[in-house]
Amino acid sequence: MNKALTAFACLLLCPAFFAQTSEWPNYGNDAGGMRHSPLSQINSENVTKLQVAWTFHTGDISDGKGERRRSGFETTPIMVDGTLYLTTPFNRIIALDPETGKQRWAFDPKIDPTWQSGDGLVNRGVSIWRNKDEKPSQPCVRRIFETTIDARLVVIDAATGKPCTDFGTRGEVSLRDVSGFHAGWYHMTSPPAVVDDIVIVGSAIDDNSRNDMPSGVVRGFDVRTGKLLWSWDPIPQNASTPNSSANTSANAKWKSGAANAWSIMTVDPERHLIFVPTGSASPDFFGGDRPGDNKWANSVVALRAATGELVWGFQLVHHDLWDYDVASPPLLATLEHDGKKVPAVIIGDKTGFLFVLDRDTGKPIFPVEERSVPKSDIPEERASPTQPFPVAPPPLVKQKYSADDAWGINAEERDACRKQLESLHLDGIFTPPSVSGTLSVPGNIGGMNWSGYAFDPNAGLLFANVNNLPFKVRLIPRADFDQRGKRTNERISEDGEYGPQIGAPYAMFRRPLFSPKFIPCIPPPWGTLTAVDMMRGTIKWQVPLGSWHEGLPPGNLTLGGPIVTAGKLVFVAGTALDPYIRAFDAETGKELWKAQLPAPGHATPMTYEINGKQYVVIAAGGHAKIEQEPLNDALIAFALP
Repeated sequence: MNKALTAFACLLLCPAFFAQTSEWPNYGNDAGGMRHSPLSQINSENVTKLQVAWTFHTGDISDGKGERRRSGFETTPIMVDGTLYLTTPFNRIIALDPETGKQRWAFDPKIDPTWQSGDGLVNRGVSIWRNKDEKPSQPCVRRIFETTIDARLVVIDAATGKPCTDFGTRGEVSLRDVSGFHAGWYHMTSPPAVVDDIVIVGSAIDDNSRNDMPSGVVRGFDVRTGKLLWSWDPIPQNASTPNSSANTSANAKWKSGAANAWSIMTVDPERHLIFVPTGSASPDFFGGDRPGDNKWANSVVALRAATGELVWGFQLVHHDLWDYDVASPPLLATLEHDGKKVPAVIIGDKTGFLFVLDRDTGKPIFPVEERSVPKSDIPEERASPTQPFPVAPPPLVKQKYSADDAWGINAEERDACRKQLESLHLDGIFTPPSVSGTLSVPGNIGGMNWSGYAFDPNAGLLFANVNNLPFKVRLIPRADFDQRGKRTNERISEDGEYGPQIGAPYAMFRRPLFSPKFIPCIPPPWGTLTAVDMMRGTIKWQVPLGSWHEGLPPGNLTLGGPIVTAGKLVFVAGTALDPYIRAFDAETGKELWKAQLPAPGHATPMTYEINGKQYVVIAAGGHAKIEQEPLNDALIAFALP
């Protein structure tokens, strides 16, 4: 065959000629957040050959000393039109060449780095909007949106990194105009959602500070002008009559806030809907001043993009007393169920439960039962008598432990753990906090946290990394804990996290259930990667993820989610104190490859192909709240030789 015919044949048959670029345009790749890539250049046959293609250092690190908070590097870049866009812990937006990792431009919104947010200095990424009505050469025809730690929505030109001055005031809109706003309590960490020429923002609100925290309002703005189009509040503010159940009275006192959407929102452009995951109402561990179910806290809701109107909502936890936020992003997929293709919303939370809902109605596809749960022994508390339990899939973590489950590396450690367990209320999931002490299981880290999950639409498998780390929780009577956070009683001198819950009759204490050597008191693995068959509602496989410490069994705490590719690979990092990114066989759960990072990668990776070469990219910078971890500022790309 001559050269002309060979070239023509390859033009028809060789993928590199007509599929030289595969983007990753959203945090979860598609707008519905499946985190699935059609790329298969890197696959189970050759993944062991992966090597570092390039490394980019942002230069943005804070060790938490002085006035600035400690930083964490949690960004997931997007790749659009041949450019990689990422954020730093200082909210700088950087554009890179996706083949070389070389910087093209950087934009600095000049945040206030002393803003005392409970999350530290963290940002998880940006969103992009394309103006189809303008020529590509026009300024701001592609707009990059970011929300900042000091509560601003900024927009810049994707081509130049310069502010789009027709948006708001010189390219930004203040997000501080909310009920109960206070600097530091109210901030932003996740990328906004974009649909139908509207950019939608939630918020991050600090936990356990007081009962009347700022409003968790969700807002929609015009992408061109920055004009506020609508607001939706998940719970009524200072309502005299709460919005739900039989536990309320017409003149019940109502003090609360938050229920905010701090995680990733997803969208359905065809249905013109935004799917919003909401957190717990304030304060997290006492609900006596917010009687009822507290809808729509701890829920997934579908909002109309044009108006913010509530189309439907589904509450995963009633009257939350455990900080069981719906932190995982809603995942939109089409599932095979009872012989039909059903548009679905898959949503999990810190309980370890997965709920599968009809995308149009919010009704469960797999049955959900309201089951009785333990009562509270706090006189001022009215815990919900029931909670929703999905019949399928089964919970991805264990939800009850006894003193007989105590675990330790030796007899002394095991006995110490047994004594701790024997001193606590051990009635399983949804056991309310108590003054004497309760085992909160799975605990406020999860279960499923913001790490979320990835879905392979071809295999019908969902992949989630989950935590098995119960917490010890106690309520502290106000007399023993003044409003300045000072512990006034020797009985509350235990090391751990204390929250004042100002305005409530109780402060709170929590800490992981650790042995004297700071090892979990329950049997390993303490972190797993799980594959769920979403057609049958069953667990296909579950394997330990990472390692806690040398000499201990595998399975580690994880914060940073997975992706899945057509190469039948699941890529995930996120393991605490364990600086590796790993690739697993999607069919079997076998670990096929791992590469050491300069610091743990508490972020979701992403992948793309450009000029015929596939790259896998991960941010490796450590966690803002895990002080034992090293910090770094590296964005690392892997590729085949």
